[in-house]
Order: sequence, then C-alpha cells, then structure tokens
Amino acid sequence: MDRRKLRAVRIDLLFIGPGFIFFAGIVLVSFVLGFYYSFTEWNGVDAEAVWIGLDNYREVFDGDTQAGVSAWFTARFTVVSVVIANLLAFALALALTRALKSANVMRTIIFLPNIIGGIILGFIWRFIFVNSFATLGELTGIGFFAAPWLGTAQTGFWGSVIVFLWQRTGYLMVIYVAALVGINEDLLEAARIDGATGRQMLRRIIIPLVIPAVTVCIFLALSWTTKMFDVIYALTRGGPYGSTETFAMNIYFEAFSSNNYGLGSAKAVLFFLVVGLISTAQVLITKRWEVEA
Repeated sequence: MDRRKLRAVRIDLLFIGPGFIFFAGIVLVSFVLGFYYSFTEWNGVDAEAVWIGLDNYREVFDGDTQAGVSAWFTARFTVVSVVIANLLAFALALALTRALKSANVMRTIIFLPNIIGGIILGFIWRFIFVNSFATLGELTGIGFFAAPWLGTAQTGFWGSVIVFLWQRTGYLMVIYVAALVGINEDLLEAARIDGATGRQMLRRIIIPLVIPAVTVCIFLALSWTTKMFDVIYALTRGGPYGSTETFAMNIYFEAFSSNNYGLGSAKAVLFFLVVGLISTAQVLITKRWEVEA
C-alpha cells in the first residue's frame, strides 16, 4: 500500500472510527446481548440468566394472548396509517405546488406538528379527545364529538390513527413537494400541447416520476407506525384493556413492568425480523416501479 492510500485509510479511520466505536458499543453490543437474553429466563436483577433455549419463543406463539392482540393492532394501525398518510400527503403536495400566494405558509403550518414531541403530542390529543370533544359534543349534539374517543377499542384505534396523521402527514408532504417541484416542466408542457387532460398527466407522468418519493415515504411511514410507542403510550397507555397496545409497548411492558427480560428480548428479536423483512420487501417492490425522466 503506497503512502497516499495509507494516508486516506488513516483519515477514514480518524473520522469514521469514533462514530463506529460508539455505534458498536451502544447498538451492536446491545443487539447481541438482547439476542442472547432471548434464550434465557432473567428478571433484570439477578446476576445470572438461566438458559432455557427456545422456550421464550414458544411462549410468544403459544401462550401470550396479549402479544397477539398487540401484533394485530400494530398490523392494522400500520396498514391504515401508511395508506391514508401517503394519500393525504400526496394530495396536499399537489395542492400546494400550484401557484398559490399562501402555499409556503400552508406548508409550514401543516409541517409544524411534526416538531412536537411524541409524549407532549399524546397528552395534547388526550385532552382534546376527552375534554374538548366532549364539550363540543354537548354544545352541538354532533355524534362525532360526543363519541367516547378513547373509551372503546374501535374509537381508540381511529383516535390513534388521527393523531398519527396529524403529526406525520406534513413531513411526508414536504418530500412529495420536493419530488413534484423536481419534475421537468417541459414534459408537462409537451403533454398539455398534445391535449392530455389533468387526470392523464397525473396518471401517466406525475405519479410515475414521483415513485422514488413514494418509496421513501412508505418506508418512513412503515418505520414510524411499526415502532409507534410514545404517542400512543401518552394517549391511551394501551387501553382500554390492551386494545390499543402496540407491539413495541408490549415489549416494554413485558421487560420493564413484568420484569421478564428474557421474554421481552425474544419479542424484540421477532419484531426486528418481521419489520426488517417487511421494510426490505417494500423497498424492493417500489424500486421496481421507478422510472427515469
């Protein structure tokens, strides 16, 4: 290796090395330990963990009813929220890329909820659902406001979806706005000259060219929804009766409330594998839809 290459390697190690050491110490070591503890029975206090093999994984599939309820809620919440959030964000982006004087102001307003912390956001919407909506329901008699938004499994589910959409749609909208602005105007102008309608331009030109943004937005939405914890924890704490408990919350309760770190680690490993497979499949599928301008 000549001096120039050796110097380049040293510079790379200088800049990348410290970050990699912290990453390895905090993430990789924790992941390996979590994988090990998933095969043990450990309460987080005893000095030694008892090796029990695959018993924790068997219990997840055979004897843990609440884990199944949490997985089903997470799956429904993910599908509904990802689809609605992306459709709504794309529609808003289309509307706010037109020649409107207030477009920049509206983009800012729609994006603002994304900067609010999850716990604070959950408490804010808990007050809105429990107090503000109840008052509006009494004054107006409208059933939408009078509904027990956090009191039943069905309304708790849709309340969680509403809060997610309110928080995250603006972020996805910004990505779609960037994709729409980046479309070559000559393509659109040529389509107009050829007599293409707005619907045809949307279907044949705009949507195919923003598929890269769709890939990113679906990936982000999947990541947010599958790992949702703080907002729903502050909003419902998984109630009523565990009906709005996400799988991430189930892992937390198992490990830190029930002091069963082994079973909690097994759930976390399974959760990691499932989310990883789904995210990888989503990226591979949407990448095939992408076209070049």
